[in-house]
Amino acid sequence: MINSSEFVIQFWGVRGSIPAPGGETVRYGGNTSCLEMRVGGKRLIFDGGTGLRVLGKQLLKQTPVEAHMFFSHSHWDHIQGFPFFVPAFVPGNCFHIYGGVAPNGATMKQRLSDQMHHPNFPVPMQVMKSDMKFHDLMPGDVIQLDDITIETGPLNHPNSALGYRVTWQGRTAVYATDTEHYPDHIDENLVYLSRDADVLVYDACYTDEEYHDPQASKIGWGHSTWQEALKVAQVAGVKKAVMFHHDPNHDDDFLDQVESEVQTVFPNSLMAREGMILPV
Repeated sequence: MINSSEFVIQFWGVRGSIPAPGGETVRYGGNTSCLEMRVGGKRLIFDGGTGLRVLGKQLLKQTPVEAHMFFSHSHWDHIQGFPFFVPAFVPGNCFHIYGGVAPNGATMKQRLSDQMHHPNFPVPMQVMKSDMKFHDLMPGDVIQLDDITIETGPLNHPNSALGYRVTWQGRTAVYATDTEHYPDHIDENLVYLSRDADVLVYDACYTDEEYHDPQASKIGWGHSTWQEALKVAQVAGVKKAVMFHHDPNHDDDFLDQVESEVQTVFPNSLMAREGMILPV
């Protein structure tokens, strides 16, 4: 059962691009993007990277399950856990699934189904026997789940992505991955989405040095840096900033160093860690 008086975030996958298992990533985790918000008695799941499989194993102990699943976009590191999300195969469970419509018109239902078509996967999505209800979103749409308000906003990412702002009883958490900052101005859409938030979970895949590396520039790849994350947090009046979507090449020691630098600039900030539970 979910505590009807709590608002907490639990991180099930904090890595970007591709899973990065191994001895050098055990402290921060190697699973790709997935986090859960337990808000006012409801379960909200954001993105379905490989961390979703781990969350699914926990949910099997709590059936029947009802959850609202929000996808930022459908690049593989955000959907590759969905075919392995065992609760979706269990009759009696119910999942409300939300996502944007791709520039080519493909809905989230189509894209989740496509990755499970032969020869990519042995079983189609139709084998999932839970009750799945799909909802198409456009940037700016607002979803109301009883007294929980979920706002959406556009992110700067190839093929588009959505950011989400969750507000309940005066407390707000923002999930904004994957997005790239602009070279000459701050993203006003992102600032508005993050305004006065208690927690901002932000795509801090790179350092500024990596992003601008003349030999291996990351400009145009659709991701941001921790330095830009803190600019958004400061301008938007965010109380706590969480660096998310860690590059698969960044090991635990590297992320320790980044966290030290991040906290020097913005003391109320931290690196996302797999398994971490953060009250809002």
